[in-house]
Amino acid sequence: MGKESQSSAMEIDNLKSNTPDQSTPKFSINVLQLLKSAQMQHGLRHGDYTRYRRYCTARLRRLYKSLKFTHGRGKYTRRAITESTVSEVRFLHVVLYTAERAWSHAMEKRQLPDGPNARQRIYLIGRLRKAVKWATLFAQLCAIKGDSRTSLEAEAYASYMKGNLLFEQDQNWDTALMNFKSARAVYEELGKYGDLENQVVCRERVEELEPSIRYCLHKIGESNLQASELLQIGEMEGPALDLFKAKLEAVMAEARSQQAASMTEFHWLGHRFPISNAKTRVAILKAQELEKDLHGPAAESLPAEKRLVIFDKIFTAYHEARSCIRSDLVSAGNAENVKDDLNGLDKAVSAVLGQRTIERNQLLVSIAKSKLTRRRDDKNEKITKPEELVRLYDLLLQNTADLSDLVSSGRDRKPEELAFSEECELKSLSFRAERCFYLAKSYSLAGKRAEAYALYCRARSLAEDALQKFRTSDENDQIIKELKMLCDECRSNSCIEHATGIMEEVKAPENLSKRISNMSLTGADKKLEKYLLEKLDSYESAVGDSNVKGVSRIEVFPPAFQAFPRNPIVVDIAYNFIEFPSLENRMKKDKKGFISRLWR
Repeated sequence: MGKESQSSAMEIDNLKSNTPDQSTPKFSINVLQLLKSAQMQHGLRHGDYTRYRRYCTARLRRLYKSLKFTHGRGKYTRRAITESTVSEVRFLHVVLYTAERAWSHAMEKRQLPDGPNARQRIYLIGRLRKAVKWATLFAQLCAIKGDSRTSLEAEAYASYMKGNLLFEQDQNWDTALMNFKSARAVYEELGKYGDLENQVVCRERVEELEPSIRYCLHKIGESNLQASELLQIGEMEGPALDLFKAKLEAVMAEARSQQAASMTEFHWLGHRFPISNAKTRVAILKAQELEKDLHGPAAESLPAEKRLVIFDKIFTAYHEARSCIRSDLVSAGNAENVKDDLNGLDKAVSAVLGQRTIERNQLLVSIAKSKLTRRRDDKNEKITKPEELVRLYDLLLQNTADLSDLVSSGRDRKPEELAFSEECELKSLSFRAERCFYLAKSYSLAGKRAEAYALYCRARSLAEDALQKFRTSDENDQIIKELKMLCDECRSNSCIEHATGIMEEVKAPENLSKRISNMSLTGADKKLEKYLLEKLDSYESAVGDSNVKGVSRIEVFPPAFQAFPRNPIVVDIAYNFIEFPSLENRMKKDKKGFISRLWR
């Protein structure tokens, strides 16, 4: 019986010793939320992958020191992180941030100005492989040491990293699609639970994964995406889309270079200029593709902000083409035919650039006009003043004059160039009329009726002259319609200014006499407002209305002087008549020697 009780006690002890291993606490990490906050706070809000990589390195150094998991002092001795090593959650953070460091280093190489060369691309793919290796280790450790949510997020993170690697390698699109879809499925499920911040982060990641999935389907052949749709997808923002944008830009650049091989001439106003430089061809082709978006059938549906962005890209492309042309001019030497062709091409590109500048400024004018009639914008932006429109029309007049001078600078001018010069003159007439109209508006708002009336009459005469010339040249009906409206507005506003000026002139003596009769030299008619301490029994604001500028009536400041009694002034007259006793007998006498007595 004693042996049986002893053996049973030993079994109970063994069970007790095994129970803590079975009930070890599972670690919990909000992987996506942790990485998103770190990325937004340390550079990826502005696409600065170098800063984020440095943050990951510093974070790993702090983790290694706090865990006392360093790799030796003198010689490097590698210490692997295994299942038995992970005794607290910071070991999982080490693996996660190591994967992030490798990924950010790869993205840093991808963001180089001219793109990665062959050697840098090999290094980039090596860093992505390293990121996949650490992400897979992170998923394996979280499956053992983490709770169910953490292990699920780790699996999604590893799938996302594998998809990025295959996406960059341009191979195994089926496997890349499968990885991206599995990550999207996990984040869709996780976005249904948890707090609101976690749901928002998961939905953002799902939206960021969607373009990569659609591109994989496009490469496989299961999607009928057009190039314009791919470009619209590429306009989305997010750290997960940077690799997709770089890939899309590389594909578009390759397509442009292939298309530019067939582009040998640039046509402008009846001239044909040969293009020999491949970089010039690609830049001009890129600008022409962007111009199709502005002048295509879907241009009217584009918002003004997107159109301004497209204009900026067009200017960048044309400036790049001009720099290539001018570098070719420097290296042309004494070949006169080549120089003439390059000078003509430079002139043509500059003229097209001037046309697009005028179109952009006209778009800015339309935006400013839409804000001029509003009292308050939807986004609480500043309303437009007439002076701003005057400045914009000054720019348009300068642009038109520059473009006209550029076109008329040649010797042998073709009919197309003459027609283009006439068109520039007509546009400058309409711009002058519009500028004069808004200058009159600014004078009207300032209360200067005579100047405003004269400017409205001048604007009307300019608009009528421009309208007459546009009718003879069979120009655009939209411009004729705008000029007719401008004539009507000038006529109505001039009548209003005339009437308002007469009324003010008639009422001026009456208003002056009223003001003089209401004046008081003592100021007795002025209503004295009480201060806060004087009206504590009434519920009235001493600060005043927030919309009205006024002085607060809390207390008088500076406070008034008050009289108060002080100590009397005593004049001591008897001081001069007091006789003080002699103190010579108390004073110390100096002892002098024999020699000092002789000199006395």
